[in-house]
Amino acid sequence: MIEINHLVKKYGSAYAVDDISFSVSEGEVLGFLGPNGAGKTTTMNILTGYLSATSGSAKIAGIDVLENPIGAKKHIGFLPEHPPLYLDMTVKEYLSFVYNLKKCTFNKKKHIDEICEVLRIEDVYKRPISHLSKGYRQRVGIAQALIGNPDVLIFDEPTVGLDPKQIIEIRNLITALGKKHTVILSSHILPEVQSVCGRIVIINKGKIVADAKTDELEVLTGARKLIAKITGQRAEVISLIESVTGVTSCEFLDQKDGDAYSYLIETQSDVDVRKMLFRKVADKGLYMVGLEPEGANLEDVFISLVGSEGEAKDGEPSE
Repeated sequence: MIEINHLVKKYGSAYAVDDISFSVSEGEVLGFLGPNGAGKTTTMNILTGYLSATSGSAKIAGIDVLENPIGAKKHIGFLPEHPPLYLDMTVKEYLSFVYNLKKCTFNKKKHIDEICEVLRIEDVYKRPISHLSKGYRQRVGIAQALIGNPDVLIFDEPTVGLDPKQIIEIRNLITALGKKHTVILSSHILPEVQSVCGRIVIINKGKIVADAKTDELEVLTGARKLIAKITGQRAEVISLIESVTGVTSCEFLDQKDGDAYSYLIETQSDVDVRKMLFRKVADKGLYMVGLEPEGANLEDVFISLVGSEGEAKDGEPSE
């Protein structure tokens, strides 16, 4: 549904996007991440036709955005970080305006009513947008993206500035939309991306540094994590765990379960230490009362790949 091939965007001699390629399949929800200055907003602006590329191509549903921008945009619904709202309009007037702007051919009233029902904004339909809360404005922004029933939805920081309840509501909405649309989600709230997206692409300094399914994030760090609950003296247990081939670190968590304590074990990604660990614990006359995987944390993955770099404003060349 989305194809980006050898995309380059230069500002003078600096590269905002440096020869990146990736694709997004129909019905996939992709998390697109990167620090400030990485080039992710530049990439999305090229994909949505707001910027031209220096070289390479971006296609939506097989249509080249540069060669046929109007044709490509018919397949896109875009919510930028700051929703393009006209505050002096009512929600009804604004959505009607967007409908006309997109030259939709659906039954106007039925189509807009269905979108308002999905987004639960019927109760503010006749109110001026200037009178709405931040959460409702975000919903109206998503509503304008849904007009025309586009195949592809691109959301840039859709929950920025929202309270926890509103974040959960928007997150659930994006999950539901992902069942019928191809979605690209860019957000600095990494747990949100991990919970919603099935795949993660991370860009840094204009280049893609990671592309993996969300449930395979440990591959990106070269490590796996386990939580073990084991009886015995702390020092003895830590020494025993660290003696297992493939274990790279062990941390005492001070969480008690009966007479057992919890330990966070980090291992090499290509080594399964569970059987050997169980055997060594038993040979010492100790008991393992629990052992379960600790899911990879996207924040850890992100920091390990991009560090603390990227202080330039996104979309502008970083030094």
